[in-house]
Amino acid sequence: MSSASYYQRHIFFCLNQRENENACLQHNAQEAFDHCKKRVKAEKLAGKGGVRVNKAGCLDRCAGGPVAVVYPDAVWYQFVDNSDIDEIVERHLKHGEVVERLVLDDSVGR
Repeated sequence: MSSASYYQRHIFFCLNQRENENACLQHNAQEAFDHCKKRVKAEKLAGKGGVRVNKAGCLDRCAGGPVAVVYPDAVWYQFVDNSDIDEIVERHLKHGEVVERLVLDDSVGR
């Protein structure tokens, strides 16, 4: 059995929704997820040895929402719009460079 991972990286987007509470889905997380999937495919990063874009339920970092996390790097991002997603795709998912300006502070939780 191979020790290499099927995907080089996974990016998980919180798409949780809550009634009368701050939740990522209320802050355009679905649009960001959709945009990321399109960009990853357009850059030919999708598939074995590449990047997988995944939906997630609550990631319990609501105060920083919307949020996404890249594994195995364990880098948490907060984002505002599609240009932020473009930068994450280009710099982190494609080239392995953390986008420091978008990193979610470790103190941010629910």
